[in-house]
Amino acid sequence: MAKIPVKLHEPISKAFPANVCLVGTVLPNGFAQVSPRGSVLVFDDEHLMLWERGKGSTTDNLQDGSKVTVFFRDPKLRESGVLPAGGVARFYGTAKIHKSGPITDQVWTKLIQPEKDRDPEKKGFAVLIKVERVEDLGGKPLAA
Repeated sequence: MAKIPVKLHEPISKAFPANVCLVGTVLPNGFAQVSPRGSVLVFDDEHLMLWERGKGSTTDNLQDGSKVTVFFRDPKLRESGVLPAGGVARFYGTAKIHKSGPITDQVWTKLIQPEKDRDPEKKGFAVLIKVERVEDLGGKPLAA
């Protein structure tokens, strides 16, 4: 499994609202479903997390074992040289759904307040994405 580069932990976790991640899942017809998610954060060195509170096809497609692509872009990281290829990082991984329990509680605790405010009754659920590959815009692996 891949590790999320430490130099990206803070930029990803502080991406909201200017640089929210795009989350891609696969629809039953084979097309990609890509949706912005302000709740994507770094959970630990090997997992991205999100709080799924949507009611559309992305939510329907997120199940244990679902393949997920997360697209992150921050132009400032290009300028600083952290991500010289367009300020882009792509994360490929597998979803694990958590609807209750300690992981759900940890995700909720880490979640940014604007996302908590959008789900005050906690009707959503936690998703951990086990990162299998991390690459830049050109497809080169990004080292931890």
